[in-house]
Amino acid sequence: MTRTALVPIADGSEEIEVVCIVDTLRRGGVTVTVASVMDDLQITASRQTRIVADVRIADCAGLTYDLIALPGGMPGAEHLRDNAELTALLVAQHDAGRLIGALCASPAVVLLPHGLLDGHRATCFPSFLPLLQAAPNVVALEDRVVDDGMLITSRGPGTAIEFALALVARLYTAEQAAEISARMLAK
Repeated sequence: MTRTALVPIADGSEEIEVVCIVDTLRRGGVTVTVASVMDDLQITASRQTRIVADVRIADCAGLTYDLIALPGGMPGAEHLRDNAELTALLVAQHDAGRLIGALCASPAVVLLPHGLLDGHRATCFPSFLPLLQAAPNVVALEDRVVDDGMLITSRGPGTAIEFALALVARLYTAEQAAEISARMLAK
């Protein structure tokens, strides 16, 4: 069965994270939709790389995905946090018990303010970790990748492939993720 994923992006998203997530998921057989939360399909990522989305986030309203995976980067994560269509999709994803992934700034900047980390173990980029540590209903960890049921979080650009492989393992199998990792020379 083919799995589906939504990867929202914005001006200021971390390009390494965007590309690692999309590429690794597609290598795993996931049908990935990249959606811009900006007015234009083309965004300018955190290091000035231009990335063109497949659709605008409004085109995804009411659709269901097996996974929503959030890249980090600033101010990209703030744009993701402030987008009403994406927030509605994330809340519906959470409430239905479907998989959410977030790395770098996004666990703290996007998920935490919307209450989507409550009752979970999570990690994020080190400079945002104090936000998780101060949250009363979140167990903040410094692991490279934290898999907590239907929430997978990670630290940043250097952990993006490991994070994406964890998403593949959750959507399919650990064996499939290991095969992809070996083909990518990730380990």
